[in-house]
Order: sequence, then structure tokens, then C-alpha cells
Amino acid sequence: MADHDRRLVDLYDDDNPDGPDHDFYRAIADESGARSIIDLGCGTGILTVTFAGTGRRVVGVDPSATMLDHARQRPGAGSVTWILGDSRQVPVCPDEPADLAVMTGNVAQHIDDEDWARTLRDLRGALRRGGTLAFESRNPSAEAWRGWTSSERTTRDTAHGPLEEWSRADEVSPGVVRLIASNRFLRTGETVVETQTLHFRTRSELDRQLDAAGFTVTAVFGDWRRGPVVDSSAVLVVTASAR
Repeated sequence: MADHDRRLVDLYDDDNPDGPDHDFYRAIADESGARSIIDLGCGTGILTVTFAGTGRRVVGVDPSATMLDHARQRPGAGSVTWILGDSRQVPVCPDEPADLAVMTGNVAQHIDDEDWARTLRDLRGALRRGGTLAFESRNPSAEAWRGWTSSERTTRDTAHGPLEEWSRADEVSPGVVRLIASNRFLRTGETVVETQTLHFRTRSELDRQLDAAGFTVTAVFGDWRRGPVVDSSAVLVVTASAR
């Protein structure tokens, strides 16, 4: 897998700041009394480091070496164990299984169906019985991708000079969207193109997949305030208990 351009990683936190989504996951950690937390797809670690506290064991796992390099430079990064990889590298500790596993942002949607089933099984194996899995996925009914194709190019100032951006999104098969994001650094004339395939899963699909992996869904919310899911809900926020 190709890694991310370091300049775009430098901009990641500005584009994906700490907010109500992170507040939700921190609240789940506190409410569940989690002492051991796995953040799968932790990216730059903006949320991960805030889980760390007295007596807590926190592991951040991500397939991007560049993202993890950024994460390791954060204040508080020394309190987190950083691991390069995917769910196959999530540590399994039979004597001290994890209490909570999270996948935030687009992590769940980046994983294709075959690897998704394995990912859920891997996380179940790392969690204690009764442990919590929490993640989000965009609600396919809202069809958010229809607004991701840029009709015009936009330019903004960054630490790496002016950046021109445009994108195109196409539903290549039911529930599968290919997003092509183009980024042109005007100072050097370089264009970095990132192609992502995102899987939009329905609530019923998620229920079945989680059940097959050994989880029982405990709640599905339609927003970060724990409101109900409606057709227009942007996200499906899922919590599940390991059986």
C-alpha cells in the first residue's frame, strides 16, 4: 500500500480537528471504565493521545508509517504504544484483554468486505468478553458522495505554500464509492493524487457482520449527541459488546 504524502499528513489535523466525534469516543471510554484501549486506524493520533491517562494502556495502530511518525511527535505520545499495521498486528493479550476498541473517521469504510470480516474477528479476539467496540460509518441513505465531486478547483494557503484542490467521486458499484482527490502544490507544481475506495454499509449489514464476528450491537446512533438514526442522518455511530 502506498503511504500518504508527508505534506498532506501535516495538514490532516487542520482538516480533521478534534470535535464532537472525539468527545463521543472519550465519553464511551470513561463510561465503560476502560483501562485498555485500542485505536485501530489511529492516523496522526489526535484522538489516541487523549485516551491516555493514569493506569490506562493505549495502543494506536495504523498502516501508514508517515501518519505514525506524525503521531509520535505529539505531546503525550510517549504514553501510547504505536504499531505499524492493520488489525492483524493488534496485540492479543489473553491475560489482559482490551476493554475498548475504536475505529474513527473513515477507517471502517476504507476496509473492503473480505478484510472487514477479518478486522472484526481480530478485534473480537483482542477484546475481553463484554468489552466494547465503537466505530462510525457514513449512512448510505444520505448519499454523501454526491457532493464530493468538485465543480471548481479551490486554493488555500498552507505551511507548504498555496494548495489547489479538486476531487471526483463515483459510485462504482452499490455501496462502493471511489474518491479521487487531487492536490497541486503551486510552489513546486507537484500534483499528488490520492484514490480511496469507501464502502457504505447499511445498518442491517453492519448488524449481520458484527453478529458473525462475535459481537452484539448495543446501540446505533444517527449523530454524535446519540440521537436516533433517520434517512438523512450523516453517520451511523455503532457500539457493540463482545460476546
